[in-house]
Amino acid sequence: MQYITAPKLKEIVKGEFEFALLDVRERDPYSKAHILLSTCVPLGQLELSLSDLLPRLSTKIVLISDDPKSTNGLSEMACMRLQNLGYTDVSILEGGISAWQGAGFEMFSGNGSYSKAFGEWIAEQYDTPFITPEELQSKKSNDERQTILDSRPKGEYHRMTIPGSINAPGAELAYRVHDTARNASEMVVVNCAGRTRSIIGAQSLVNSGIPNPVAALRNGTMGWQLAGFELEYGQTRSAPPPSPEGLSKARECATGVAKRFGVRKISYETLKQWMSARGERTTYVFDVRLPEEFAAGHFEGSRNAQGGQLVQASDEYISVFNARLVLIDDTEVRAIMTASWMIQMGWPETYVLEGGIGNLPLTKALYKPSVLGFKKADSITTGELQELLENSGDQVAILDVAAGAYYKGQHIAGAWWGIRSRLLTDSSKLPTVRTLVLTSEDGILAHFAAKDLENIRSTAKILVLEGGTKAWIDSGNATAAGMERPISAEDDAWYMPYMHPDAPVELKMAYFEWEYGLVGQIERDGTAKFRKFPKN
Repeated sequence: MQYITAPKLKEIVKGEFEFALLDVRERDPYSKAHILLSTCVPLGQLELSLSDLLPRLSTKIVLISDDPKSTNGLSEMACMRLQNLGYTDVSILEGGISAWQGAGFEMFSGNGSYSKAFGEWIAEQYDTPFITPEELQSKKSNDERQTILDSRPKGEYHRMTIPGSINAPGAELAYRVHDTARNASEMVVVNCAGRTRSIIGAQSLVNSGIPNPVAALRNGTMGWQLAGFELEYGQTRSAPPPSPEGLSKARECATGVAKRFGVRKISYETLKQWMSARGERTTYVFDVRLPEEFAAGHFEGSRNAQGGQLVQASDEYISVFNARLVLIDDTEVRAIMTASWMIQMGWPETYVLEGGIGNLPLTKALYKPSVLGFKKADSITTGELQELLENSGDQVAILDVAAGAYYKGQHIAGAWWGIRSRLLTDSSKLPTVRTLVLTSEDGILAHFAAKDLENIRSTAKILVLEGGTKAWIDSGNATAAGMERPISAEDDAWYMPYMHPDAPVELKMAYFEWEYGLVGQIERDGTAKFRKFPKN
């Protein structure tokens, strides 16, 4: 195995060649301390994520965990797994994150810190206008005209929002605003749950040059609650698709944005050439439209990434820095607006497909990422498992290796729960039985876990539930909820405070302090690839 020192890694991340930093710890330890440009891909999830995040097998990859030579050996296990899957340039950060910190380099906390830092940096660089919850409430009380646009995906908007707001996720803002806020004197307020999407959304409208006054709601729905105001729940209001006149205005605005930020377009022929040469250069192809539009017809080989979410959570879609991005929509407006942000965020080779999907052969097939290294284990149907449980009693155990949140929401009654990457040690906590049945959300991860366990639980027959827990639920069999029987520490998730409307005030304020401090952190760190353009 090849190891790399922290100073050498610093040189790589500041360079111009393609690289990917994969932190293979679970989400919670990752959220406590990680390297800015790293992507969290837990060891147990590698095979499920790699085809999307690392499509080129020769990409330079550096694996990060705690001290890799400690007893857990996460980086070593990940390295062997990647090499077995065909990745050819894999190194391990010698000494893990402790070595990075010991070299005097900056450590970041939370999730999505690169995107969050970018939002704060944008607000500072371009003086993004803000409005406080108190100021907005005063305008509402005085019946002053304003349009409040919630820039989050529909599911988040439905969960809770500012009273009277209209849903217009991310890249939809500059696309739909012209028909939503027709009066030029009407203020447009953009909100999200916290800060990042409010900032990026409001600045998008400013950059597009709409005549309306624009402001980001300071601290979003959390700030609104902290100010003592009530939220709305379960809303479905949505900004309508643009009219012909609205689309004409949106295209005009997008043209100006493309010119200012140097957004380049490519032809369909170029796209095909780049996709056929993916082994030579990493090329991500994203359809930035809404999920329902993507499902109605998309270019085969593209992945849906709503424009606002691609900016808000770039590490969920892209792990290779200095890679090439191609963005697709139907009118070029949303692709251009998203491209302008990706260029500023550090992907200068971001392109828009000229003419959008109008030039492409489309498919309605459900997008499914390739699962690398999949080998089917011996399986059992839901009916067979039900019969086995009825006849064999305590000689059968069920182990669920799904995400902890999924298990807690609903799982097979009596099932144990564990994290795949820790089965070597944690499986000893399972009862001694003749048959061990593994399951996960759809059963895919369970097949990998079954292979892992073959040499550990040699006394038990190991089977995988066909179709996973979903098939069991769909069959109407007995289920339970809550973290009933864990064999692993539950640290596979970390939640933003806005995911918990009843989170303590102190937790929400600490979250804002974290965001405010990110600009100072990226200045000390020196590896962010943000790019500033002249103001209009």
